[in-house]
Formats: sequence, C-alpha cells, structure tokens
Amino acid sequence: MINSSNILLKNSRKSVLDYSCNTCSNHNCLIKKNLGNLTNETFVENKKTLKCKKGQQFIIEGAPVNGLFFILKGTVKVFRTGINGREQIVRFAKEGEIIGHRGFGTEEFYSIGAIALEDAVLCYFSKDDLREALLENPKFGYDMMLFYADELNRSESKVKSISQMTVRERVIDTLLYINRKFGDLRGFLNLPLSRKEYADYAGTTEEQVIRVFSSLKKEGLITAKGKKIGINNIQSLKNEISEHNYYLDS
Repeated sequence: MINSSNILLKNSRKSVLDYSCNTCSNHNCLIKKNLGNLTNETFVENKKTLKCKKGQQFIIEGAPVNGLFFILKGTVKVFRTGINGREQIVRFAKEGEIIGHRGFGTEEFYSIGAIALEDAVLCYFSKDDLREALLENPKFGYDMMLFYADELNRSESKVKSISQMTVRERVIDTLLYINRKFGDLRGFLNLPLSRKEYADYAGTTEEQVIRVFSSLKKEGLITAKGKKIGINNIQSLKNEISEHNYYLDS
C-alpha cells in the first residue's frame, strides 16, 4: 500500500522550513488556539513543516493514515474517487484548515486525496503525537471534538441540500460557496478553477457547467474571462437557491 505521507516527507526533505507555531498568523488553527493549553512542548517541536508545489498530491486516497496536515499557506482541493473512477471534489481548503481528519481515529486508510491548487506550506503532525496530545490536554480534545461535530453537521446538511437541487442550482451553490470562502479579487472569484473542477464539486459534467455559465452570462448574473469568474449579482443567485440554505459552508 502506498504511504502518501512518507512520499511527501521524502520528496520535500530539502524544502523543510522553519515555521514556529508561536509566530503563526493562522489564529483559526486548532493548534494555534491551544498553544497555551498544550503541556508537552515536544508536540509542536516534532511537527514537520513542508513545502508543497502547485499540482502536487500530498494525500493519496487509500494510503495508510499516519497523521494530519494543517494548511499554513495556500489552497488545497480535497477529493475522493466515485463511480467509474470519476473524481468528486469534497471541498476546497485554505490557511488554518485541517486536511486528512476523516482518516484520523478508527480508520486506517485515507478515504480522500488532496492536491495543492497553488504552492502551499503544510504543517504535518504524526498520528501518535496527536493522539498523545489529545489524551493529555482536555481543552484541545474538546475543541477537536467540536470540530468533528461541526464537520459532520456540514456534511449531512450538504448531502441533503445537494440531493434536492437541480444542476443549475448546484452550479450556483458552488459559485456562492467559492465566493463566501475565498472572496473577490479585482472583480473575480479569488480561486480560479477549471470548468471540470466546478463540475467535480457540483456533482455534474463539464458540459453542463458550461451551459449553466452561458445562461448566467446571458442573464447578466456572472462575468467570465478564461478561468476567472465574476459574480455580478450575488443576491439574485442567493434567491435562486434560498430554499436550500445557501449559507452552507461545507
């Protein structure tokens, strides 16, 4: 069985960087939030800080779980393989977020894969070090429990909403999700994606995404320039899917 963590550690040996949790600016990171509660200083000292190039896969679906990745810098897409080997994007992640948490705990293998959408810096904590820190620090363990509860709620809500949406509504939901999470940069969504990536997240085909984008452009709701997509009327898009709870951030 392929060990994705070892591959990344081996390939990134020359790219290990000296980033301290104490000086980290990602205040939403669970590790950063709990620095004052961690009784064992070697926990953060043992972490590996790795540089991941754009397009590099650092978690391989089906590989043994050896630890968790926390994004220090960059953007990542998390995906899993569906029917007939088709890729289904589960979510997009940015600074301060955890990658690989669904494999941590009772599962022995990652149920997802992860690829850097741009050059990224990742903090890697081994499974053994995390387990020891969680057992020794109740506040850290409690925060991790709340994180998992929130993730489960988002996942269940998303499944319910997506199953009731039309293709057009799913594409609109994807646009609003990207806008909420990554914001706007000079009139365009601050995460350029291919039409295929939009389709893989929305659970549809590239051709259908192109058709929906074409319709939205004709209606004056979006602007498109290559991979760049701009939303001209956010409220109108929200109104179209309001019954499905467009505030869902999973």
